[in-house]
Amino acid sequence: MDEDFLIKELEYKAVRSSGPGGQHANKASTKVELYFDIANSTAISDRERERLIKKLSGRINQDGVLKMSSEESRSQHTNKEIVTGLFLFELKEALKRPKPRKKTKPTKASKIKRLKAKKKKAEIKANRKDPLKH
Repeated sequence: MDEDFLIKELEYKAVRSSGPGGQHANKASTKVELYFDIANSTAISDRERERLIKKLSGRINQDGVLKMSSEESRSQHTNKEIVTGLFLFELKEALKRPKPRKKTKPTKASKIKRLKAKKKKAEIKANRKDPLKH
């Protein structure tokens, strides 16, 4: 995955930010929305595409487009940098391979603890029985 090639495939859209801000917020389109077409991207391999679709399914629409936005700053340029950084971070996190679990044997203490609990449970159940029916 080449970051420069990936960034060239991104689409940005500036829209009006929500919340307070008075005249500035009503006139300036400072919120930046980022769109990345995962389904048709040539910057990622098929294996990476599958992993991204699986991990980021909540942010991907039916057309296979990932949408992210930022309205943290009053500056459109800053919001564009923020959303691009967030996009690259999310992408790297989603593409990380999970570490394989190392198989371990139960310790002696855990075996003893399990058997004690098992014995106690059996004793409780045995006490429920009617002693005259033996």
